[in-house]
Amino acid sequence: MAIISRARRVSAAFVKIADTLVADYDVFDLLHTLVDESVAILDAAAAGLLLADPAGDLQVMASTSEESQLVEVLQLEAGEGPCVDCFRTGTVVAIHDIATDGSKWPTFQASALSQGFRSLHAVPMRLRSRTIGALNLFRREPGPLGSEDAAIAQAFADVATISLLQERALRESALINEQLQRALNSRILIEQAKGVISHTADVDVNRAFTLLREYARAHNQTIYETAEYVVKRIITV
Repeated sequence: MAIISRARRVSAAFVKIADTLVADYDVFDLLHTLVDESVAILDAAAAGLLLADPAGDLQVMASTSEESQLVEVLQLEAGEGPCVDCFRTGTVVAIHDIATDGSKWPTFQASALSQGFRSLHAVPMRLRSRTIGALNLFRREPGPLGSEDAAIAQAFADVATISLLQERALRESALINEQLQRALNSRILIEQAKGVISHTADVDVNRAFTLLREYARAHNQTIYETAEYVVKRIITV
């Protein structure tokens, strides 16, 4: 019975991610759906997503927690870490025990352990030879991610990558860059909106983002549009 339930949840997650394969979809919402579904279904305490901008520089685009976001930001600032290596090599990077196996990346090791993470599984977001980012699964216990979960995580990342690089975008590289740049620009405004909501509603930033996202969906707006209205004090979430 549990197997059937899990299979249904996985199928539903793929449907939810694939639903973004429509014109003018919200890239930012796609990326957060990807990390949310990864944590909901897979053996992970948190998930984060790094995406390359048009210049090839990585940016943190989605995280399920402030803790995982901090670890990823520190990796980018240091210019090294398993998540960065995953993107650069286009291959899976798995750290079964960060305490004993993470010394290759001291900044990552220290920050991950300080946030309570004990293992990590990073999968590339790739299409053929092109890698555009990495999906990173953080776990509270040491040990490898199960083979089934690892396969599902890679499949999630692959579907999301195809969503970002649709046939239309593949034929026009300028459109790819415009789409990715729009998502990167959105992140800055959304972070500002999270701060506003956190202050006005007296909630933590994780809850602030949930409120922002729920309002956007309820009012048929993109997260970016809602964030802009919040920052400009046009609406109160």
